[in-house]
Parts: sequence; C-alpha cells; structure tokens
Amino acid sequence: MSDDAGPGSPGTDRPEIGNDALIVFLSVDDLDRSAAFYGEVLGLPLVLDQGACRLYRVAEGGFVGVCGGGDRPTTPEGLIVTLVRDDVDRYCDELVARGVVLERPPQHNERFGIHHAFLRDPDGHLVEIQRFDDPGWDRPVDPR
Repeated sequence: MSDDAGPGSPGTDRPEIGNDALIVFLSVDDLDRSAAFYGEVLGLPLVLDQGACRLYRVAEGGFVGVCGGGDRPTTPEGLIVTLVRDDVDRYCDELVARGVVLERPPQHNERFGIHHAFLRDPDGHLVEIQRFDDPGWDRPVDPR
C-alpha cells in the first residue's frame, strides 16, 4: 500500500472536493414550450433566465436547465431527469389533469426500492417522478 494519499483522503490536510449544486441541461427545440412545461406544468420555480437557457430549481442544490437556440448543447441518449418527491401519486394525478400523458403510471419498483412514474417533456426527454422507500436515502453512505 502506498503512503501517497490523494486529495480528500483521510489523514491528509487537503480538503475534500464538494459540489454545491447539480444542473442537468437539456437541449430543446422550443425554449418557450419547454419553459412552460418545466415552470407551469411541473411547477418548478425559475431561478435564472439567461436568454438561451432557463434554470429551474428541483431541490436545494439541484437544477434543470433548458436551452434553445443555435449554440445549445447536444443531449446524450439515455438521459433521465428525476424529480424526487414524497407525493408521487398525487403529483401524477395533478399532471394528468393538466394534460400530461404518463408513459408509465406510478408503480413500485422492488429492485430499486422506489415508487415512481415516467413521462416525457415536449422534446422527448424522459422525466421520472420518484419516491424512495427509505426516507433516509440521502444520508451519507458508511464506507465500512
């Protein structure tokens, strides 16, 4: 075993690198349509309008950005935007009442210990509404 510890390793005076936020950027065909979906339909608060991109808060430190126009980023296949909330069924009922078509209605997923549903935004990005069975899912993992 080497004595050379990396950044943030126990026993060093180097600080651990931490993240303050997560932003998932989505490339969209129609910025106004997508802004209406994320802001009005999903009910996410707009926190920053950069003109070509608009950022919405999904949780403390978690954001989704929708970007349109000529210099927009490309969207990789397989991207899922997950909104974690306790009221999956009620929220999905509200979304359906607003005209959203659920790709998969709320159901329990034993494998991952979650209750979730899926829908698509106007540009076909997969959006998951999810609740963890374990209410302490966001506690730090014990490395032992």
